[in-house]
Amino acid sequence: MCFPHRALSSLLSLYYFFSPCCKMEIENETICSSGSSSGGSREYKVVMLGAGGVGKSAMTMQFISHRFPDYHDPTIEDAYKTQVRIDDEPAYLDILDTAGQAEFTAMRDQYMRGGEGFIICYSVTDRQSFQEAAGFKELIYQVRHTYDIPLVLVGNKIDLEQARQVSTEEGLSLAREYTCAFFETSAALRFYVDDVFYGLVREIRKKESMPSLMGKQLKRKDSLWRKLKGSLKKKRENMT
Repeated sequence: MCFPHRALSSLLSLYYFFSPCCKMEIENETICSSGSSSGGSREYKVVMLGAGGVGKSAMTMQFISHRFPDYHDPTIEDAYKTQVRIDDEPAYLDILDTAGQAEFTAMRDQYMRGGEGFIICYSVTDRQSFQEAAGFKELIYQVRHTYDIPLVLVGNKIDLEQARQVSTEEGLSLAREYTCAFFETSAALRFYVDDVFYGLVREIRKKESMPSLMGKQLKRKDSLWRKLKGSLKKKRENMT
């Protein structure tokens, strides 16, 4: 199914506006979630946020393994690691795929404190998911007490254009409000999936290049992230 020309034009215009450096090189190397980055290379803690069923897990699986899952339970939280090269620099992404249902948000404060960058997802075929996405930045602020957090806003399922309920213009407007990059994607067809993760890493790197207490912040986040991953592991063991 072809990508709608109008949405493609808007997306590319915004992508180049936010991300002038567009060189991307993927290394198809997936690291098991219990491992650690090798050689002391930088590890980026990424959190996927969004309502259940918007395609967070499908996007993650397409990014790390180039495959679309046949089925995924939207109430299950999971974690993945993968190695890529972005602008000729290695990056190890530790991705937390969060559950969308409210009853599975007991660890929400933990992953909002521990995450370094957030991918906020909605489905262009589901207006309710867009309305929920609009509130995530405020939820992050309530935990972190700052709006200066690397974010990427994603409208998924553009392959279902005939069922679209949220226009490209509405997504662009919310991204401007959030002052963040915006992409429309198809996890099913793997359209612009890599761009989302690469764009977020670039935002994190941009923030790190500014003078700050980044070393102390990273050390604190490492501790929070380890506790979170331990809680997630226990939760999964209890469910099996």
